[in-house]
Amino acid sequence: MFNKIALANSLAAITAAVYIVFYVLWTAMPEAFKFLFNAQFFGADIAKMVPKSIAFGDFVGMLVALAVFGWLIGYAWGWFYNYFSKR
Repeated sequence: MFNKIALANSLAAITAAVYIVFYVLWTAMPEAFKFLFNAQFFGADIAKMVPKSIAFGDFVGMLVALAVFGWLIGYAWGWFYNYFSKR
């Protein structure tokens, strides 16, 4: 049995941390960002669609949205796992 809250919290934290790491890479080391970001899509040049700059408010808004969505997915995952493991 999964603890749904702990799973949701951990997924939200990991999602936020990955977003922050990619943002730091994007600002500090754009070539490393491009390589790692494109590697997630098997080398397709997806990084070219990333805007040249992002306002701080947009950064924070996206961080919050990703963390909330990650939490919801984590909770749902834990709930479904617990539901199906009882069967």
